[in-house]
Amino acid sequence: MSEIIKSKIVLNVELDENRVPEKLNWSAQDGGVDNEEAKAIMLSVWDSNAQETLKIDLWTKDMPVDEMKLFFHQTLVTMSDTFLRATQDEKMTATMKDFCDYFADKLELKKK
Repeated sequence: MSEIIKSKIVLNVELDENRVPEKLNWSAQDGGVDNEEAKAIMLSVWDSNAQETLKIDLWTKDMPVDEMKLFFHQTLVTMSDTFLRATQDEKMTATMKDFCDYFADKLELKKK
């Protein structure tokens, strides 16, 4: 029987008096991350029993809008890559990548 290996990712959220995130930090020892600061976090968890996605979307009140736009774009690109690895569906991945390009173009994220 093989040994069960456990890994832990820790998210710490400091809130102001109105429960708005002021500070976000995360640690993942296996990845060499120790209490690193973040301005935004998106976490999705699949609930197989309910057949739905549970999510946590947090960002600090000092997260600049231009950085949020980049964060969303890069997250969409990464989701496209993950979709391909998980499904091997190249046609839909190409469609998703086209949308990512459109998104970046409309927000003027890519240099011309």
